Amino acid sequence: MAETATRVALLAGASGLVGGYLLDALLESGDFNRVFAVTRRPLGREHPRLANRIVQFDKLESQLRGQTCDVAFCCLGTPLDESGSERALRQVDLDYVLAFARAARAAQAQRFVVVTCAGADPGSRHLRLRVKGEAERELEALSFPSLDLIQPGPLLGWRKQAEVRQLAATLLMPLVNPFLTGARLPHRGIPARTVAAAMLGAARSGRRGVYRYTYAGLNALAVSKPVLNPKTQSVAR
Repeated sequence: MAETATRVALLAGASGLVGGYLLDALLESGDFNRVFAVTRRPLGREHPRLANRIVQFDKLESQLRGQTCDVAFCCLGTPLDESGSERALRQVDLDYVLAFARAARAAQAQRFVVVTCAGADPGSRHLRLRVKGEAERELEALSFPSLDLIQPGPLLGWRKQAEVRQLAATLLMPLVNPFLTGARLPHRGIPARTVAAAMLGAARSGRRGVYRYTYAGLNALAVSKPVLNPKTQSVAR
């Protein structure tokens, strides 16, 4: 069966910047007949193909027991300035991400698409990069048939209660981007809407194995079309 025939998507983080754009894309596309959005609070929107599952993330796995899906999308994450502490950051960016991934695995998801960040590395001295790298390592250990690690640079876009660094990035990164070339290309600022479109593109790719996508790959995925006859491909890093 072609991956574009997938009928059920499970999404965590629909109330965030990337997650909000991704939810719009999922509902506007014909890729999924049903979208289950997992949130702490009601999204306050209705759509014939949307089901909003209200959960406590500390009990995520038990509360999603019995759920089934074909593809799971994870947009969970919090800026360090908003999390307030390293412990709070790790809870969201690592613990909750892994809990959602385990729930998705139990729900028989064949593909897991997750936002991490450019430069993610479990050995990094930078807290965010280290935590994101640890999450990637643990996600690979879950052995999803398909795992897409979305690694954007600074996210460009406006949202309520945006932190100062995000506002500065949105205003300044378009001026800085042309100077980020070669090995620095993955660290270019990228619109959150493009990242969301790339996540849908990854789900359409039909690729099997573990794939990491940075700036150039994300832009390519964002304009991709559904694949009618996807073929198994080797792992690319």
